[in-house]
Amino acid sequence: MSELVSLAEISTAADRLRGVAVRIPLVPFTGDVAASAPVLIKPESLQPTGAFKLRGAYNAVYAVTRDLTSCAPPEGVVAHSSGNHGFAVAYAARLLGIRAAIVVPENAPAVKTEAIASAGAELVRVEPTLAARIAGAEEIARVRGYHPVAPFDDRDVIAGQGTIGLEVAEDFTTGALQGTKPPAAILVPISGGGLISGVAVAIKDLLPGTRVIGVEPELAADARESLRAGRRVAWTAAKTSRTSADALRVEQVGELTFPHMKAYVDDIVTVSEEEIRATIRRLARQSRLIAEPGGATAVAAALYRDGAELGVAAGTGAPVVAVLSGGNIDPALLADILRV
Repeated sequence: MSELVSLAEISTAADRLRGVAVRIPLVPFTGDVAASAPVLIKPESLQPTGAFKLRGAYNAVYAVTRDLTSCAPPEGVVAHSSGNHGFAVAYAARLLGIRAAIVVPENAPAVKTEAIASAGAELVRVEPTLAARIAGAEEIARVRGYHPVAPFDDRDVIAGQGTIGLEVAEDFTTGALQGTKPPAAILVPISGGGLISGVAVAIKDLLPGTRVIGVEPELAADARESLRAGRRVAWTAAKTSRTSADALRVEQVGELTFPHMKAYVDDIVTVSEEEIRATIRRLARQSRLIAEPGGATAVAAALYRDGAELGVAAGTGAPVVAVLSGGNIDPALLADILRV
C-alpha cells in the first residue's frame, strides 16, 4: 500500500494554489438545525469553477507541467469525470497552457459539459459507468501521450483537496476564529473519497479532537458500506444513478483513498433525496448560497442529523463545519426545487 498523503504535501499544494483557488471563509448558517451545535458552511461553490475540484485538479496539472526535473511535459492531460473534476482540469489546463481531453458519461448534466467545453477542452462522451470512463481516459492517454489526472485516486489531487481542511484548521488556530472552540466535527461529502481523504489528513493533524464525518446519499452509500465492511465495496451504476447527486455517483471509493478513510474518518452518515432537495432550498433562501445536489449533502447532514447521529455532544458550543462542495446545478432543476 502507498504511504498516506502527508500534511507537507497539502502545504505544498496550498502554495501552488495561492492566487488560483479562492480562500473560502466559513459562513454561519442562521436557520434551525438538528445538530444541536452552531453550523458553519465552507461554500466551495464560490470557487472560479463552482466546486472544490479546482484545488486538486490544479495541483495535479501543475505537478505534471511545472514541477518537472528531467522529463518533458506531456502532450496534454486527460481526465474522466461526471462534470466538476472535468471542468476543473480543463480550467487548470487552460491556465497552465496545455491541451485537455475530458471523458464524460453520456448523462452528465449539460451545465457541466458546457462549462468544460467553454474552457477549451475536448469532450469525449462514453456510457455512464465508471469502467467506461476509465477505459476512455486510458485509451486517450495511450494513443496521444496525454497524462491522466484521476478524479480522486491520485496523491496530488488528494493533497489539493486537503487544502480545505488546512484552511479550516487555520481559521481556528491563527485566523478569524482563533480563540473560539474548535469544531466538534467536519462533515464532508464522499464520492470517490479524494476530498474526505485530504481534508481528514489536515484536520486530524491540526485539529485532532475534531471528528471527520463523511456524508453520502442513501441511494449511493457504497463508501459507508465499505467503511463498515473494512474493504472496498462496489455498487452498480444502476444503483448509484438513482440519486440526484450526480457528483456522488461513483460506484466505488479508490484504492488510495480508502486507506485514508480507514485511518482518519470517524463515521459516514447518509441523507435522503428529499433532505438534499430541502437543503438546496434552504441554502438558497436562508444563506443566499447555490448548491448542486452533491454539494448540498454534507450541509443536509448538519441540518437533519442530530448530535447523537453525528457523535457530537450537545451544549458544548463547539460548531459543526459542513463543506458545501459545489454549486453547478442545472438552472431548471434549481427552479423546480425552489418552486415548493
